[in-house]
Amino acid sequence: MPQFRRPKQTMSLKLMLGAALAVFLPALSAACAQTSAPVVEGVSVIAPVPSVTEPEARASGVFGGQEISYTARLETLSIQSGVEGRGADISTFSYVADGDPASDRPVLFAFNGGPIAASIWLHVGALGPYRVHVPDDLSAPASEAGLVPNDYSPLDVADIVFFDPATTGFSTVHDGVDPQVYYTVEDDAGQLADFIEAWLVRHDRVGSPIFLLGESYGTMRAAVTAGQLAQRDAAFHADGVFLMGQAVNMVEYSQRRENIISYVVSLPTLAATAWEHGKADAQGRDFETFLADAWAFAETDYLLALFQGNGVDPEVRAELARELEAYTGISADYYVEHNLRITKETYRRELFRDEGLILGRSDARYVGQVPETGYAPDPSGVLQGIYVDGFTDYVADTFGVTIDESYAQIANTGGWYYGAPSPFTHFAYGTQMDAAFEVNPDFRLFIGTGYQDTMTTLGAADYAVMQSEWPLDRVRTNAYWGGHMAYSVDESAAQFGADVRDWIKGWSAEGE
Repeated sequence: MPQFRRPKQTMSLKLMLGAALAVFLPALSAACAQTSAPVVEGVSVIAPVPSVTEPEARASGVFGGQEISYTARLETLSIQSGVEGRGADISTFSYVADGDPASDRPVLFAFNGGPIAASIWLHVGALGPYRVHVPDDLSAPASEAGLVPNDYSPLDVADIVFFDPATTGFSTVHDGVDPQVYYTVEDDAGQLADFIEAWLVRHDRVGSPIFLLGESYGTMRAAVTAGQLAQRDAAFHADGVFLMGQAVNMVEYSQRRENIISYVVSLPTLAATAWEHGKADAQGRDFETFLADAWAFAETDYLLALFQGNGVDPEVRAELARELEAYTGISADYYVEHNLRITKETYRRELFRDEGLILGRSDARYVGQVPETGYAPDPSGVLQGIYVDGFTDYVADTFGVTIDESYAQIANTGGWYYGAPSPFTHFAYGTQMDAAFEVNPDFRLFIGTGYQDTMTTLGAADYAVMQSEWPLDRVRTNAYWGGHMAYSVDESAAQFGADVRDWIKGWSAEGE
């Protein structure tokens, strides 16, 4: 298991109990509950209107080994004001390096998930000029976390703009506008597309390369927005999308018994988690070999057995159960009894059941006590409060702005429209990037996944690529030690930053 270094602590943080789980994906039942989409009108961008006060700060830092001077700004732009029943004021934090504002320097638009949430976690977790350092010791108190300069930020290769959808952060809908008109996959993406145009127009950056980085539900937003931008003027075509904790295929999120692919693609994540906790039978293999073997087993013998279902020979079932025990740490008897299946949620409770412990959902490296009665909270939920407190302190120090109840970490949407629920419909949002690949020969896609993320898994990311029609020479993937927010691990944050930097700079078909 990798060993991680701890940087010098520079600021203490307060733990915010009960922080919103803003990078999490919602249950699909919410999608199915809504059977008709709100009316979709045409959209338009008006000349952006500045807010009364737009704090900004001049600063500098070292990013990617380069000294960069930049302006940090909090500003508000109005979109869709000319459309009946629509209109929003989008508040955004941005970091723009010194230089010619009309240059061809790329602009990275980044956002979290929810749906829908502010961009707190990517902001002070991975991409902003300061990041929250989380101690290596997962049992350490939250007070040991602290803000440190973020050497891994890609500010040396791109300006960075954080998008908070309307009704999150300081962003609001206009008077008389029903927020529900934006609570669909397509309309949420359209809001971002209009915001991108508005920001580029205001800052004289039309024609600058455009990159989108979304996390969790934000990966759906990124994919759909890239497809929508492909239908607009060429000056607004996206040059790349980065999916962190991808959910564009949703293939493993609902682990129905008949959804055999969900069990196949989840197995590598269960294996990586068992390895982390010393429950796997490595048989002398290093981690990379062990995990590759788990994936090879999943997509061959395991897939075949799940497909055959009750027709599997009992001796074959017993042998496969023993292999599953070696990879996941769950007893072969359990697998025999449950027809070779275990859901991710059951795995969280089953691995340490004898000790009365449960694994984290967003990050299965974390372990917590199961209460005698009531709901067992997610042990990895502590990360939410750590990042919120870090963001609160950072914004106060940098912009002189108070983050309080007026700043919405996550919106209470009361339901989200993913698409018409039907047995004949599938949620394959990644296909909307096909248009972006077609209109821009330089468009490139990167998919990142945390090894111990039980919500959006390693196998599902690989499966999304394997089942796509994307040109594979323009697609890359990587995995990072940690969970849904793998950048909470220092060395994963470093690798994530390097991957973002390489993705923006570009690569050739030969991988140079």
